[in-house]
Parts: sequence; C-alpha cells; structure tokens
Amino acid sequence: MSSAQAVSKVKKLLEVKKAGHTGTLDPFATGVLICCVNQATRLARFFLHGDKTYQAVLRLGVETDTQDSTGQVIAQATVPPICLERLEAVFQEFEGLQMQLPPIFAALKHEGTPLYKLARQGKPVQKPARQIMVSSIRVTTVDLPDVVFEVTCSSGTYVRALCTDIGRALGCGGHLKQLRRTASGSLCIEQAVTLDRLREMESRSRLYNVLIPMNMALGHIPTFVAGSDTLERVAQGQHLTTEQIPRALIREPAVQSLVDHVKVVDTDMNLKAVLKARADGTAYDYCCVFN
Repeated sequence: MSSAQAVSKVKKLLEVKKAGHTGTLDPFATGVLICCVNQATRLARFFLHGDKTYQAVLRLGVETDTQDSTGQVIAQATVPPICLERLEAVFQEFEGLQMQLPPIFAALKHEGTPLYKLARQGKPVQKPARQIMVSSIRVTTVDLPDVVFEVTCSSGTYVRALCTDIGRALGCGGHLKQLRRTASGSLCIEQAVTLDRLREMESRSRLYNVLIPMNMALGHIPTFVAGSDTLERVAQGQHLTTEQIPRALIREPAVQSLVDHVKVVDTDMNLKAVLKARADGTAYDYCCVFN
C-alpha cells in the first residue's frame, strides 16, 4: 500500500478527525512510517528533515529503470568474486557529504507533474544532483549476488540511487532489492505498531496506549521545563526572551538535535509549545502552541 493508504487506515482505526504522515515510504518498502494524529499533525514539519535509518538489500549484476526490484531490467552483468574487504572499502566511499542524482522514477515534481508519471509516459526528466549526507553505511551480510547493508542518511536520500552507484563502482551494476526503514529521527522500529495489531485491539483505550506522546516523539528537540509564570506567557502567546528561557536550563537530547529549537513542557512533561531561537540569540519565535 501507499503511505497515504496506510495513514487512511490509521485514521479509521483510531477514529480521529486528522492524521498525516511525515514523509513517504515507497510502496514496496516496509518499516517505520510516522503518523501524526489530531493536534500532533502540527508537528509534522519537525520530522520531515530528520535522518532516516534503513536496512537494505543490494542485488548486484542487474540494473533496472526504477533502480529497484519493481522496475524493468535495463542492463545485466556477471558478478565477479568480491571479497568482504573490497565490498566494505567501496561502501565506505559513499559515506559523508556528497551529491546524488534523484531517480527519474520519483515523487519529485517537474512543472507540477511527478517524475514517475512523466517517466511512464516515455518523457523522463532528470533533476539536478542534490546534496545529501550519509552519516554511516556498513555491510552486514554478504550472499552474492545480494549484499545486505545498513545506512543512516539525511532526508531526501534515495537508497535505490545509492545501490545503483555502488553497483557501478563495483563494476557490475545493481539495484535495490528490498528496503526496510528502521528509524525516522529519534523514533525506531521497536516503538512501532503494525496495522494488524491495531485491528486486533478491542477498545479505544487500548488503541490509544500505542500512541507516543508529543513530547516523547520530539526526542530530538531540546527541552525546557517551564514554571507557572512562563507557561502563562506561553498560553497568552507573549514575547519570550532568553531571560524567561535561559539556554543554561535547556536540556539537550542525547540524539542529534534541532539545536535552534526548544520545546516547552510543564512539570508533568506535557508539550505546551515549540519555539525557534532568533538568529541574534536574544529571543524566541513561536512555531506552535498547545492548550
């Protein structure tokens, strides 16, 4: 199913008015899809640009037009014997800051039309290369012609494009055979729930037990525990400076964070607002406020 179809099922099962995802997952892929429910839909922006972690299977020797297993074969080559050391060395070449050409079969748009629709019409459009960041990439299992690897990368990275480039670097080509997203931002697959499990739950109270509170979901944003005076200012949307929210009292998360943002919580750790520090570092602007 598509990401939109998955969200539609979540919305129906939870009987909520609003639901939305924070970044699509290819229909043939599995794993983590963050769904924001009701007022939490206002937080979607804070997940869109976070790092993602995937477990992927690279099939060597075969290139496809979509760069994954759903496409048509466009090139084939014999896969030579490749030792683990050689594989690891080539994979390491793709770690770090780099430029990547988006696939011509992608949801990116050209003059309002998704690229995959143009490609299917025989009018492929190649978008310019974009800067991406691969924080880590490592081979976990080798069973040629398949290579299983794990990659943590910036939002906007196409793992199937990585597979194509790695296959060509190895001299035999390749495509993405399987893809599983294991983490999105600070949320990982161990925290996820399947649609089947949601269906099996009998009561709304049990359904709501699987929801992650907004404050916990924003584990990658520094936290300020506010007193009653500051909470009153937040509730009224009043101006906030570094006097009300001193940087020294802000709790930094253990994971990579949005350092220019702060989430304001009460003493029970309920999310009350998300703020963004101004460039001059003297005050904050409101991103969203919750009653």
